[in-house]
Amino acid sequence: MAVRAVRGATQAAADQREPIMEAVGELVTEMLAANDIDPADVISMILTSTPDLVSVYPATAARLAGMEDVPLLSATEVAVPGTMPRVVRVMAHVESPRPRADIVHVYLRGTEGLRAAATAPQ
Repeated sequence: MAVRAVRGATQAAADQREPIMEAVGELVTEMLAANDIDPADVISMILTSTPDLVSVYPATAARLAGMEDVPLLSATEVAVPGTMPRVVRVMAHVESPRPRADIVHVYLRGTEGLRAAATAPQ
C-alpha cells in the first residue's frame, strides 16, 4: 500500500475554542470519509492555522475526531497580508491503495478557492 498526502482546509467562524473545534473536527472527518480512509491508516497529520487563531491547538480537535494515537503537529502559517482569516489547513499522511490522482482534497467553509489560489501564477 502506498503512502499518500491528503490536503484540506476550513475556516473557523471565530477565534474561540468551540468554533475551531467544530470546524477542524468536521474537516478531519470529511477528509477521511472522502478518501475511504480508516483512522488506523493515518500515519501522521500536520495542522496549521493562520496567526489570528490562538484559542486552541487544531490538533486538539483532530484528537477528538478520532486521531487519538496519530502523531499530530500544530503550527502557525506565515502571516501573508490580505490572506483569508481564521483558516486551518491539514495535511494528513495516510496509507491508501488509491492512486495519487484519485485522492480527494477537501476544502470547506469558504476555503474552496485556496487550492486554486496556491497554484496560480504570481
